[in-house]
This record gives sequence, structure tokens and C-alpha cells, in this order.
Amino acid sequence: MAIETKKDLRNQVMYSVFVRNHSEAGTLEAVRADLPRIRGLGVDVIWLMPIHPIGVVGRKGTVGSPYAIRDYREIDPAYGTRDDLRRLADDARALGMRLIIDVVYNHTSPDSWLAQHHPEWFWHRPDGSLGNRFGDWSDVVDLDYAHPGLWDYQIETLKMWAEIVDGFRCDVASLVPLAFWQRVRREVAQVRPDALWLAESVEPGFVAAARARGLNALSDSEIFQAFDVAYDYDAFPWLKAYLGGRGPLSGWLERLNAQEYTYPDNYVKLRFLENHDNSRAHFVLPDPKALRSWTAFMYFQKGMTLLYAGQERAARHLPRLFEKDPVDWSAGEDLSLLLRALSRMKRAPLFAEGSFRAEARANAIYAEYRWNGRCAAGVFPVDGRPGLVPLDVPDGAYPDLVTGETVEVHHGRASLDGEAAVFEVK
Repeated sequence: MAIETKKDLRNQVMYSVFVRNHSEAGTLEAVRADLPRIRGLGVDVIWLMPIHPIGVVGRKGTVGSPYAIRDYREIDPAYGTRDDLRRLADDARALGMRLIIDVVYNHTSPDSWLAQHHPEWFWHRPDGSLGNRFGDWSDVVDLDYAHPGLWDYQIETLKMWAEIVDGFRCDVASLVPLAFWQRVRREVAQVRPDALWLAESVEPGFVAAARARGLNALSDSEIFQAFDVAYDYDAFPWLKAYLGGRGPLSGWLERLNAQEYTYPDNYVKLRFLENHDNSRAHFVLPDPKALRSWTAFMYFQKGMTLLYAGQERAARHLPRLFEKDPVDWSAGEDLSLLLRALSRMKRAPLFAEGSFRAEARANAIYAEYRWNGRCAAGVFPVDGRPGLVPLDVPDGAYPDLVTGETVEVHHGRASLDGEAAVFEVK
């Protein structure tokens, strides 16, 4: 873990924006106009998916993937200008938020500025042509970090952007050398000492498969030596297996519990139900009560919470990466009030400092934090159905930290109506 990483990042909420699809206009200025509403959800950090020009060669779809970048040092003119980005960052800070941008340092588009001016900094196929080491990424070519000149160029680029933004989300960070990220962090701190570093770490199977092919692939334990926050992909496959009917709930919860003794004391995981690479939560959880319950557990888990724009409207449709496909802001139930209440709950120091554990109980998840004699307990029905759930708390009546209603516990059990309940045990 980065030594200076603060535990109170676990009290925060991040909001992911795909600028092209956030509005019909698809501009940074349109995002800026939406800042007060986003802040009203209890958001602390806004992450912009890549804002750079997109390559033409090998492009997928009509407008291409934002992860096939043509020039790291420019902004896609369809999104706006550098001054637009500066205004967006300044306004976000004025509202009490930080703005971070996506960094895609494993690969570029085949027609990128770097590919044209420094082809020697790329991985080459046996025939000498540029290529990538993962076949389905046909619109990109891989960089080769064996070249010191590439390190210098990439770090200079980040220092340039750090004069405007507050940190970086680093795409497939596990495929870039750890020593590079450690140097990046040190040097960017000269410009932005409190920069936030989020790593898209990868699933265990991805790490194993890459290493079997002789490729660099960082584990989460390595990632945490340079980054503040890492994706929850070391556990996410077991969540998908459960929700897809292919595995037990306990399998996922055991992996969440294992993080408590696997990583350093100040580890911070990014907790999510959806992101731009995975199905919308409401698509996977069509029952409204179940969706609200799982959303509550996402906030209750130990770590920083991620919202993907549109999640607050229970959107089912996942915007396409390769097309203009705006979020449907009238899609479904407005969850804004719930998310605001959950963000308030999450601010308590107990959620940053406490020890966490979770278990499967009846048709629900029972989870708790313990710290300095205090305990916060949560019960989360997984299917939205009413039922009795056994709890490890004394009998009594407890105010719900989210709704303010009373949770009653009799003979070691709570009777729930299918909604989540969170309360502190004195």
C-alpha cells in the first residue's frame, strides 16, 4: 500500500463519467453544468473516462473506443478544450469534489502520435509490425516499457495534466511495470502532492493467464505499493458467479473477508455493482427492493464506493463504448435520495477505521464493523423478499442509520420487509 494513503478514502464516493454519453451535447461543459446535481448525491471524486482524441486506424464502431488514444497530450475537440477541463476541475473543487482523469498507459491507437514518432517504444510482432498481446483488443497496439525514453515521456505527460486535475485512474495498471508506477507517483507529487491514484487492477484469472504467457501482470499486493485505491476485481468474479447462479453467496463473502488479512491495514478497495465494462446493476437485479438492498451493501462495504453515471436512475442499458449512446436519465426509479442517505451513513469514522466481516444468513447478507468498542451492523436481503434474519446483536430497538426507522431485534432475529437495515449497536 502507498504509505501515505489515508483510510478516510473509505468514507468517499466516486462518480464515473463517460463524457461522450453523459449528455446529448457530450462535452466537458455539459458535465460542468451537472456538477451541483452530482455533488448532491454525496459524491467526493469525479472520474472522467478518457478525454483524449481517439484513433482512426482499427477503430471499432462509428466513433471508436475512448481507450484507443491517439494523443495523450490533447483533448478530443468534440469534448472541448483544455480551458474547459480547467473550469470543470475548478468548479468541482469549489463544490468540495476532486476531478481525476483516465490514464491508458498500456497501449495506444495504431495511428497514435507515439506510434508515428517513436515506434521503437512499442511491442512488435515477430514480423516487426506493431501489435497487442491480447487478441480482442484489435483497435490498440501495446507499449514496451523496456525503453527509458517512454518512461520520461509518460511521466512528463502526467505532470502536465496534474497541473489541472487532482489525480488519475490508471487503465489496466497491472500490465505496466510496478517500478514505473512508483516513480510516477513520486514525480507527480512534485506538481500535485495530494494526487489520488486509482488502479484498474485485474481479475486473478487475468493475472495467471498473462503470467503463463510470460507477460508482466501485477497482483493487487503489488498494485497497492504504488496506488491509493484498487479495483475489487480480486473478489468480483465470485460476485458475478453468485448473481449468475453459478456459485454460492458465501464464496464471494469469504473473499471480501480475506481482504482484511491479505492487504495492509490502510488498503482501500473500489466497491461497485456496475462500471463501463460490466452490466448495469438494474439489469442484473431487476427487482427494485433487491437493487436497493444490494446498493446499500455496496456503500456498507469497506472501501470507496463507485457510481457509474446513470446508476442513480436505475438505468438498465449500458452505454456502448464505440458509439454515441447517451444515458437515459428517465430510465427508472430515482435512487438519488437513497444514495444521498447512504453517503451520509458512510461518513462515520467507524466505516474507515473498523474491522469488517460479512456472512450469508438466511436470504440475506449480515455484515458488521467493530472498532474501539463500537459496532455497526447491516442486514441486506439479497432477493428483496421479507424474512427473518439471525443477527449477532443484543435484542432491542435500533434506529436505522439510513432511513431513521426502527429496526427491532427479538430473540436474536430481525424481521425485514425486503429492504436493507443498518444500525449501530451501543
